[in-house]
Amino acid sequence: MSNHNRNSNSNTEMTDKGRQALDKFKMESASELGINLKDGYNGDLTSREAGSIGGKMVQKMINSYKMQ
Repeated sequence: MSNHNRNSNSNTEMTDKGRQALDKFKMESASELGINLKDGYNGDLTSREAGSIGGKMVQKMINSYKMQ
């Protein structure tokens, strides 16, 4: 296996793990805001709800960074 292929496989694995962690983080943030998120498509969310979830995630990341 070439070095390029090893890196591609490793990057894919890390991307999958990162995506799973981010999805879990998103679900937790939505739950804290009282917004019902489903696995998969959530096109029925309002822009305000989707923005609130993203804002909550950023707020939590900033607070986590400040605590370090």
